[in-house]
Amino acid sequence: MAESPSVLAKVARVLGVLAQVVLLPYYLASGLVAPLWAVIVLVAVWAALLALAIRWWRTSPFLVLLVPVIAVAVWFAAISAGEAWLGWTA
Repeated sequence: MAESPSVLAKVARVLGVLAQVVLLPYYLASGLVAPLWAVIVLVAVWAALLALAIRWWRTSPFLVLLVPVIAVAVWFAAISAGEAWLGWTA
């Protein structure tokens, strides 16, 4: 019989996935600054990161906490780069 994950591992993975879900409105609201194609790419990246979090759910529960951190970094970098180099404005 497999060993049950610790309470801390359970809390970590739930917090990681919930934080990722909380970031979805920010990705969707990027349409205020970014063009449609960029929003579609950003939402695809968000979905891929959510899939990664779900994949890590059982194997690496503490790594699930890194997924929303990566998502914030990707979103901020994409919007900042679009504003700086592509002329995106609100």
